[in-house]
Amino acid sequence: MESYFADREEAGDALAAAVARLKLVDPVVLALPRGGVPVAAKVAKALHAPLDLLLVRKIGAPFNPELAVGAVVDAAGDDLVVDEALMASLGMTMDEVQEQASEQREEIARRRALYLRGRPPVPLAGRSVVVVDDGIATGATVRAALKGLRGCGAKVLVLAVPVAPPDTVRRLRDDVDHLVCLSQPPGFYAVGAHYRDFHQVPDEEVIALLDAAA
Repeated sequence: MESYFADREEAGDALAAAVARLKLVDPVVLALPRGGVPVAAKVAKALHAPLDLLLVRKIGAPFNPELAVGAVVDAAGDDLVVDEALMASLGMTMDEVQEQASEQREEIARRRALYLRGRPPVPLAGRSVVVVDDGIATGATVRAALKGLRGCGAKVLVLAVPVAPPDTVRRLRDDVDHLVCLSQPPGFYAVGAHYRDFHQVPDEEVIALLDAAA
């Protein structure tokens, strides 16, 4: 199915209706900032659930920072997720990974302080955790986030997005208990192509949405 959304708010309303049909018990919604926050705010409101952030920072390969060797996932207690096979093939040591991880933890702390203004993370243990973004392309960041979240004690793990390519959806299904994706266009090439308004979400909008949800 292929569809186009007017903006992230319209996508959030449609996604909220689909997630509500799961009848989740004691849900909490985690948004991937910044683009996922307007979508997740709608889902959290519909589920009467708290809204928090899922902050993920990539660990890059030497000489190719865009190639992710691992990631730091703060919602799982600052959990470090590493692709050990890739790390070994690149000749990276765990000390090198930990050095980058330390820097990324500082950046996560800075962003959490900026966006949530001192509010503590919402407890996840024993709850239905719904991870929301405005769309997925390759799924690499989301997969790292989900892997990290497995250690948080969530009772049910849900991934909910308005749009993603079919092959990415297939790869991610085994990482969650439920996957909700409204549109899986076969000709997918970019998340923004499926929104009429896909402006970059500023920090101020993220902060305002999180304040309103709190």
